[in-house]
Amino acid sequence: MTRERLYLFDTTLRDGAQTTGVDFSLDDKRQIASMLDRLGIDYVEGGYPGANPTDTEFFQEKRTKNATFTAFGMTRRAGRSAANDPGVAALLDSSADAICFVAKSWDYQVHVALEVPLEENIAGIRDSVAAAKATGREVMLDCEHFFDGYKANPEYALACAKAAWESGARWVVLCDTNGGTLPDEVERIVGEVARHVPGDHLGIHPHDDTGCAVANALAAVRAGARQIQGTLNGLGERCGNANLVSLIPTLMLKEPYASRFQLGVTREGLAGLTHASRALDEVLNRAPNRHAPYVGASAFATKAGIHASAVLKDPRTYEHVEPETVGNSRQLLVSLQAGKSNILAELERVGIQVDRDDRRIGRLLEVVKEKEAAGYAYEGADASFYLLARRVLGDLPEFFDVERFSVSVERRFNALGEQVTVAQAVVKVRVGDEELISVGEGNGPVNALDVALRKDLGKYQPLIEGLGLRDFKVRVFQGGTDAVTRVLIESGDRSGDSWVTVGVSPNIIDASFQALTDSIVYKLVKSGAEA
Repeated sequence: MTRERLYLFDTTLRDGAQTTGVDFSLDDKRQIASMLDRLGIDYVEGGYPGANPTDTEFFQEKRTKNATFTAFGMTRRAGRSAANDPGVAALLDSSADAICFVAKSWDYQVHVALEVPLEENIAGIRDSVAAAKATGREVMLDCEHFFDGYKANPEYALACAKAAWESGARWVVLCDTNGGTLPDEVERIVGEVARHVPGDHLGIHPHDDTGCAVANALAAVRAGARQIQGTLNGLGERCGNANLVSLIPTLMLKEPYASRFQLGVTREGLAGLTHASRALDEVLNRAPNRHAPYVGASAFATKAGIHASAVLKDPRTYEHVEPETVGNSRQLLVSLQAGKSNILAELERVGIQVDRDDRRIGRLLEVVKEKEAAGYAYEGADASFYLLARRVLGDLPEFFDVERFSVSVERRFNALGEQVTVAQAVVKVRVGDEELISVGEGNGPVNALDVALRKDLGKYQPLIEGLGLRDFKVRVFQGGTDAVTRVLIESGDRSGDSWVTVGVSPNIIDASFQALTDSIVYKLVKSGAEA
């Protein structure tokens, strides 16, 4: 049976840019547009040419090879012709393949926000769509506030949609701008609109203010809409937009969508979805959501021992899709709830081969539970778990021994009369028969300890060149006078490898030093160093 084509429209670079704390540079926009293009998205909305210098420059040339490069902007202003409107002119002068106009479709908004007659708003839709159509562009209209408008005045909301369709718009997009419409309403209203505008020319643009944006997009598809507008990782104004990272695998892997519809995203593109999601977070300099559907680090993680045992027998017992299909991976976590199956799976994952009947496995499980009861967390600290396992199994080399360390912090005025804070650390280590004392300075006590510890490790010094701290996270738990601090440190080297270690102590400096020491030991083990 021939499947219907379903089109994906990405507005990460326009609507996603309205996310609190998100500000794309020109280079960011180029990088993200290229990534969306490779993924197989049909339309990439690059922004609003004429609205700001970055978007204007971005549209000086086409930024996609396969996707339809789309510019966003308003219909002509009241009292002007489309030919004499600078906003429309900026759209038509851009390098966009398609123009996506936005116009009010709720009579209340026309009266209050635009303060123009209802017919003038519709005339602006007709004129703008016709003007862009005359240039040979593909044209679409985002019917802003459509669902609220339809519930208040269905005749007027429909008149706006029909004006765009009759003027030559390829797509008429129904927007849940305030994000308050629920799936049953969306399905009913889209179905009613589809009796006036063909479904294969209808799109949906849902916001996530009730947490229903993905469900609303699917409801619209069931009712006949054939274009979905959304963003990577659900970026967008207020609570965000429909998350394409959740929608794409659902449409490709779940019934009835998988057998009914075909996307521009291939199976190879689907397998790159986790990478694309995390690459966007890397551009934004923020931590990925571990619990994101399909692509989160915890999306296929099993913590309870009985669950892990079942997953090892057949992953389908606790996985709704194979993680590899979306570029993710399975994790059987070691924790207080872990069982022997978790430990065995984690040992295999980190590259430690051991017989499943080895008595040392039981001892390792006991140690892990004791450590986690004390505050350690190995779920996100693979390197520390690797070292702990090898230590319990009795095959971890003793490279060096830290005999003592001290840290002092001083706030003073420098030669320029500026107030500065300087930390100094002293570390005494023993490497074989050699005793080494190093001093390091930094902008904080952890930085100073890191510098001092890596300053001189004798014969191991060449192996840790290029090693550096990339991220530092602190969590205080068991609050009160007996508060315990957990420190997670991400380290990396020149090869691009990175690993995470953990330290726990009532003293944040001691916890940090534990994690730093583990990081260096892990690097030495992986470098093949001998004690």
